[in-house]
Amino acid sequence: MIDLRSDTVTKPTPGMLDAMWSAEVGDDVLQEDPTIIALEEKTAKLFNHEAAIFCPSGTMTNQIAIRVHTQPQDEVICDKKSHIYNYEGGGIAYNSMASVRLLEGERGRFTAEEVEANINVDDIHYPVTSLVCLENSVNKGGGSIYKLDEIKKIRSLCQKHQLSMHLDGARLFNALIATDQTPKEHGQLFDSISLCLSKGLGAPVGSLLIGNTQFIKRAQRVRKVLGGGMRQAGYLAAAGIYALDNQVQRLKEDHDRAKKIASIIKQKSFVTSILPVETNIIIFSVDYPSGVDQLLQDLRSKGILAVKFGKKEVRLVTHLDFDDNQLQQFEKLIKTI
Repeated sequence: MIDLRSDTVTKPTPGMLDAMWSAEVGDDVLQEDPTIIALEEKTAKLFNHEAAIFCPSGTMTNQIAIRVHTQPQDEVICDKKSHIYNYEGGGIAYNSMASVRLLEGERGRFTAEEVEANINVDDIHYPVTSLVCLENSVNKGGGSIYKLDEIKKIRSLCQKHQLSMHLDGARLFNALIATDQTPKEHGQLFDSISLCLSKGLGAPVGSLLIGNTQFIKRAQRVRKVLGGGMRQAGYLAAAGIYALDNQVQRLKEDHDRAKKIASIIKQKSFVTSILPVETNIIIFSVDYPSGVDQLLQDLRSKGILAVKFGKKEVRLVTHLDFDDNQLQQFEKLIKTI
């Protein structure tokens, strides 16, 4: 099967497995796992921050960040397409007892002016606006990328109003590679960053939350409450170190193949529109006689796995286990539908 459901379906490469097998481990809850410590220090330095904490998932790192940045009755500003709002099980309300102000951005990206227009006044009738969350690249925006200048404007606004700023960087390296930007450029603009290792970077498990020392110390307490202490998880951290060292630059290959897929599927009569492809995500709308569900079944019958992403939308995601041979096969198979 050609599996384009997500970039989370990848398997560790032989080199990554070797790194995992040879990892030195300890008890991370006791802060004694040397490989986890090495990964945390490496990532913090990469983004020019003081510290980081290794967690099982990006949902956990995002939820920890929101919990640390806010208190009950606060309000979080984010886009209506954001992962923290749509795909984290209502965690903002459950874990942080905070409300959400949703912005109508462009493909999941909002502006500083839109943020400023949605900051609550100091009035007991309203929740306290305390946190602004961005996602880069934006999953539901088809892998859309923020312009660095706009992020800087939002940062200046947040500093003016004493708001914290968090980045859901699940696919941040996709955005960096596509724009030739650096981790340090982004690191200086956010109070905290969630970075996923198990998507485009190809690690089997894990995300990191990055911030200053005081923030990460508080994050450790929240992680404990959420059950995120993983003991001898250095085997997983070793995969993360390998991914950062070996599987970042190759993301451009995923982007190139995604653009090629878009050019292939736009020839199909049932494809009505395709979101601009900037990274490794292709989201397209369809007018299929029997509906999206039937299209997915027909794709599966031909050996292609995809996911429904709306009433009339389908998502495909390229990744390191999808190569040029599979791309050629995809082109042949899609012509039969």
